[in-house]
Amino acid sequence: MTRQRATAIGFIAVLLWALLAVLTVGTAPVPPLLLNAMCFTLGGGLGLIWCWRSGGLSQLKYVPWRVYAFGSIGLFGYHALYFSALRLAPAAEAGLIAYLWPLLIVLFSGLLPGETLRAGHLLGAALGFAGAATIITGGGASFDPAALPGYGLALLCALTWSGYSVLARRLGSAPTSTVAVFCVVTALASWIMHFALEETLWPQGALGWGSTLALGLGPVGLAFYVWDIGVKQGDIQMLGTSSYAAPLLSTLVLVLVGIASPSWTLAIAACLITGGALLAARASATKAA
Repeated sequence: MTRQRATAIGFIAVLLWALLAVLTVGTAPVPPLLLNAMCFTLGGGLGLIWCWRSGGLSQLKYVPWRVYAFGSIGLFGYHALYFSALRLAPAAEAGLIAYLWPLLIVLFSGLLPGETLRAGHLLGAALGFAGAATIITGGGASFDPAALPGYGLALLCALTWSGYSVLARRLGSAPTSTVAVFCVVTALASWIMHFALEETLWPQGALGWGSTLALGLGPVGLAFYVWDIGVKQGDIQMLGTSSYAAPLLSTLVLVLVGIASPSWTLAIAACLITGGALLAARASATKAA
């Protein structure tokens, strides 16, 4: 596979993740852990079928257990927090805060051995968090304290995925087939915790079931496999930069389907978060050059 093709395959994940918020809203009133369980069952099943057809199942027994533990905790934690955030706070605002993860990946990467933070990284971080603050405060307008838990979970969500992505670099390479195991373990943990902690509420109607199916096959399924291929065989810097488009695409989708209302506050917040991430990425590119 060529570098260009792998990069293009990885970019599919960015497009799929732009649909994460709108599909999550469509699954209401399914509780977070049950939604996690259903989606990762679909995503894991998709992966196992792919592994079986491609002959990747034989590779799984050679992967260290710590890789499976790390990947499963990362996937479970991120999505449990994300789904919970979108149940407790407005979808567009919570989604934008969660999408601080591209910026945080750049910042955390600068703390790895041999890396340093530049002025552009710090300025980008300031812009990103200014965007998050704009969302939470409503740009100086009315602020609903009831949504604060959801905003907090969205921020933890961003921290979880960025930490997972950066620390994954220190675990060494692993075959893409391991993602299927991550999904299956996450699904099992979610089913167990759901029955222990939540009331079972299934999706409602064709919209609910359709959203759940699309979520499990796309943003919580195929996206992880194509992203793994992209970051391992493609242009990682280009993929990292392209992921900063996800907040704008996600918000645009929410506005287009009528879940979120277009507003200057939302537009300014989206521009601040995305602009801050791009500024940080540019600083990294300058250092690399």
